[in-house]
Amino acid sequence: MAATKGTITEITFDSQELGETLTILVYLPAIFTPLYKYHLLIAQDGKDYFQLGRIARVADELLENNEVENLIIVGIPYKNVHDRRIKYHPDGEQNNAYIRFLAHELVPYLDQNYPTFHMGMGRTLIGDSLGATVSLMTAAKYPNIFGKVILQSPMVDDKVLNAVENHPNPSLLSVYHIIGKGETEVKTTNGEVQDFLTPNRKLHDLFDQKGFSSFYEEFEGDHTWKYWQPDLKRALKYMF
Repeated sequence: MAATKGTITEITFDSQELGETLTILVYLPAIFTPLYKYHLLIAQDGKDYFQLGRIARVADELLENNEVENLIIVGIPYKNVHDRRIKYHPDGEQNNAYIRFLAHELVPYLDQNYPTFHMGMGRTLIGDSLGATVSLMTAAKYPNIFGKVILQSPMVDDKVLNAVENHPNPSLLSVYHIIGKGETEVKTTNGEVQDFLTPNRKLHDLFDQKGFSSFYEEFEGDHTWKYWQPDLKRALKYMF
């Protein structure tokens, strides 16, 4: 039997920080009611998570079986690979503005318009590759706003490691972190080939040393949705 379906609506959002209008996807569970409080899951690569990740279907099933707590999923799509890079990459021209948009514009809007938990542990960021990178950097910068992060094959560089190294309070962040053993030669959007596996191992060691609450696994596979999609069920169950 197919799970009862939640609804996905599109919202237009004017961002002062980014100086543009964004189309945001919002998933509400099938039995949504404003009488209950809901956890927020904010997805970078929003359209990818809904289309390639089929995240709404995963959530429908988990909610129907009472395997996760009440959940609202918000997807932020990117326009193209260039737009994605300048917003998500730690060196991207709009990276700081995008992180401020998440913390100072999107969260207050969602808290005002939906019955959410107004605390860090009630908000989770998720992303794959660079989307995971910007999720982690945002959670590191705003530890009281974002208490959980799901990282699917993040791009890890020194800026990312430094952000984790200098996180003011590791007890405030819970991390779900996966990387593929085959991710040793990942072709990035700027045409370079990078080893993702080695820096992710460093990141995992750092989470451990610093005392973050974290789940880590290296899967047999490479840098594609073929592996991220089936992992979503476990990721959501772990976080919610």
